[in-house]
Amino acid sequence: MSINWIWLMVGGLFETGFAISLGKAQQSSGKQMSFWLLMFLLCVSISMYLLFKAMGGEKAIPVGTAYAVWGAIGAIGTVVAGIVLFHEPITFWRMFFLSSLVISVIGLQLVSS
Repeated sequence: MSINWIWLMVGGLFETGFAISLGKAQQSSGKQMSFWLLMFLLCVSISMYLLFKAMGGEKAIPVGTAYAVWGAIGAIGTVVAGIVLFHEPITFWRMFFLSSLVISVIGLQLVSS
């Protein structure tokens, strides 16, 4: 696995971080809300930078693949975090489509040069 894939995966985790930060900011006020909005800005900056890094260099990941995988990692992480942190429902169809997203991300990684 190239460093670009590692950057991409870590960037996807920071995408989860910025989504969680927005959810937490919605549930807070005052200084706590400011903290979560600052965390959002930090996470979105790091996430975008790592996406940018993954699409460059010798082992560049094609933009379409990189963006799809980055977004999927963020989406998967956000759904799981929503279930754990925000007590969102676990339904058959949510898990079915989440599983199909995971399979698609693995497929994209396998067929990308």
